[in-house]
Amino acid sequence: MQELGHYIDGKRVAGRSGRTSNVFNPATGEVQAHVALASKAEVDAAVARAAAAQPAWAATNPQRRARVMMEFVHLLNRDMDKLAEALSREHGKTFPDAKGDVQRGLEVIEVCIGAPHLLKGEYTDNASRGIDLYSMRQPVGVVAGISPFNFPAMIPMWQMGPAIAAGNAFILKPSERDPSVPLMLAELLTEAGLPDGILQVMNGDKESVDALLDNPQVSAIGFVGSTPIAAYIYARAAEQGKRVQAFGGAKNHMIIMPDADMEQAADALIGAGYGAAGERCMAVSVAVPVGDETADRLIELLVPRIEKLRVGPWTLGDDVDYGPLVTAEAKARVLGLVERGIEEGAKLVVDGRNFHLQGYENGFFVGPHLFDHVTKDMDIYKTEIFGPVLSTVRAKDYEEALALATDHEYGNGVSIFTRDGDTARDFANRVQVGMVGVNFPIPVPLSYHTFGGWKRSSFGDLNQYGPDAFRFVTKTKTVTGRWPSGIREGHEFHFKSAD
Repeated sequence: MQELGHYIDGKRVAGRSGRTSNVFNPATGEVQAHVALASKAEVDAAVARAAAAQPAWAATNPQRRARVMMEFVHLLNRDMDKLAEALSREHGKTFPDAKGDVQRGLEVIEVCIGAPHLLKGEYTDNASRGIDLYSMRQPVGVVAGISPFNFPAMIPMWQMGPAIAAGNAFILKPSERDPSVPLMLAELLTEAGLPDGILQVMNGDKESVDALLDNPQVSAIGFVGSTPIAAYIYARAAEQGKRVQAFGGAKNHMIIMPDADMEQAADALIGAGYGAAGERCMAVSVAVPVGDETADRLIELLVPRIEKLRVGPWTLGDDVDYGPLVTAEAKARVLGLVERGIEEGAKLVVDGRNFHLQGYENGFFVGPHLFDHVTKDMDIYKTEIFGPVLSTVRAKDYEEALALATDHEYGNGVSIFTRDGDTARDFANRVQVGMVGVNFPIPVPLSYHTFGGWKRSSFGDLNQYGPDAFRFVTKTKTVTGRWPSGIREGHEFHFKSAD
């Protein structure tokens, strides 16, 4: 049985708390590893060592820091398949999806190579007589990141890349459900030339999280996960004066207008709704066709596509569309919400409850589900299901569809499919959601923009990656300087006496 510990000062170390958690193979249900759960004392020690290492890293030329990021990109490309395989084994994603997880994180690291430009301050010459003003962006010190199970490569890189490139030390607390890839990323950063102590990886549970929230040497914390925990982390850390960037749940809608390309919309819903078994914060979980005729056409196109979906382990390669959920508890939760939807009166058009995969009966697989005639008062509409379940909410007109996305408590992502430019432009301007797609199902911005939702999907003022990330992990210092004017007359050719 593999034993996974932590990554401290440039090497893997065993845990000392005596507490561990099981790491499962989601396809078989078998325990494949044990991961150590750090105690408060272990976390505090790691933070202290990171804080001690950080000043020298902050004093390092920003171009030299950027070169570490450049080499890290090279190593990520070299080990892409190895990282994806480890990710698939612990998370259950298909191999192409796992590679995509690594790739989207790598793209943020590529932007971090440009950190010297993003860290430049401002300068005003002669703001007043003989007075110059200039600002500097300096690292905040020690930054912590608490990352989720569903993107064990991408989100740690989103969090750690800008922080480290800006001159901070970073403490990563990854999910204990799939911890191998974060440990591998740390090893690659060390190989890329990152000094020991600048990246510490502490596996753990709530005790580790609370230790980071309460540690006075941690200046900023980033989190991605569920909304209740995001709210808890935001409140507890902000109360202690820390910077906080906490991202929660989502309920992403796709509006399908009557003039949309219905084949394109149906294909987009299949990928966005069922890809990664629905375990994405940007998954489309609500289809909103406008008008009954549009809804009927959409359902007619979706059903055969859903029935052809291939569910299985990542080892089957291209023969699989999506894999298992991450744990047995996740599977039970999703199936429980399906039952709740039936009880509430939604019509289950495609029923995946009886899905079984020969040879993998103990795996955490869930068949695809499609609901129709879902209403906004139902739990399956209000709750983030985080599984392969697509709900159809019929809207009588455009304004009702717009209101559904705008009024939901979550405001992460939304899409509209239409051929009408005026409708698309109006929708993009009026909808109260942080990321909008037009004929594009999962509107995750490219790495040189910025990622973040609104309302109960996000707590804090700044988004992930892009320019916002560098603002989050740096503090601005403004200097007002005045020097004596005029040139001194006369010359001196001897040393002055000490007095």
